[in-house]
Amino acid sequence: MSLSDSIPMLLFGWTPTLWEIIMILVVGLLLFGRRLPEVGRSLGKSIVEFKKGLKDVSTDIERESAREPADRPQLSRQPDAVARGEASEAKTGNQG
Repeated sequence: MSLSDSIPMLLFGWTPTLWEIIMILVVGLLLFGRRLPEVGRSLGKSIVEFKKGLKDVSTDIERESAREPADRPQLSRQPDAVARGEASEAKTGNQG
């Protein structure tokens, strides 16, 4: 089993070979060179912030689902007269 067999197909059925992976790494090293530690640090901070945001969202969802139904805000329901259309008749004065 070669390295290219273990790498999943990335884009439109293209699986990079070992030489292509090496060339991508060399180009990346040339582009980022001295800034590579800074790029890694920024990437790490971004990942931590993303995970923190996901945790906050899941905590909020769990907290809301654990609340009692009486504690949840209720949607205001329209009075029966509005639902039947009587309120619009009362406003226009058309009773009949």
